[in-house]
Amino acid sequence: MIEKTVSVVVLERFSGAWNAHDIDALMSFMTPDCIFQTIAGPNCCGSRIEGADAVRLAFAAAWRNFPDAQWHDGRHFVAGNRGVSEWRFFGTGLDGKIVEADGVDIFTFRDGKIHIKNAFRKQRTAL
Repeated sequence: MIEKTVSVVVLERFSGAWNAHDIDALMSFMTPDCIFQTIAGPNCCGSRIEGADAVRLAFAAAWRNFPDAQWHDGRHFVAGNRGVSEWRFFGTGLDGKIVEADGVDIFTFRDGKIHIKNAFRKQRTAL
């Protein structure tokens, strides 16, 4: 069996869907049993969100919490079934405080889609 591979172009488009706040486009890149490990939460991995419906809600929460959220300066790498996206996050929280911080997503791919998105962001005081 030949495994479908994911290219840097896929990660660029995934990043574009985040900046467009397009949840349907985002979810089209994910496997049905996808996993999202958040930047914060009670566990070593942050919070582990499993399944497309739960991941959809978690992704959409980013835009609810930061209505102007954007991820810039993207740099993307793919090696086999793993990938990395580096970015700089900009957003204004509901409290009016501005967050600007560097971050990275580490991906695991399966069948040409994103199976795991593991997010990391620098902890920085809001501006």
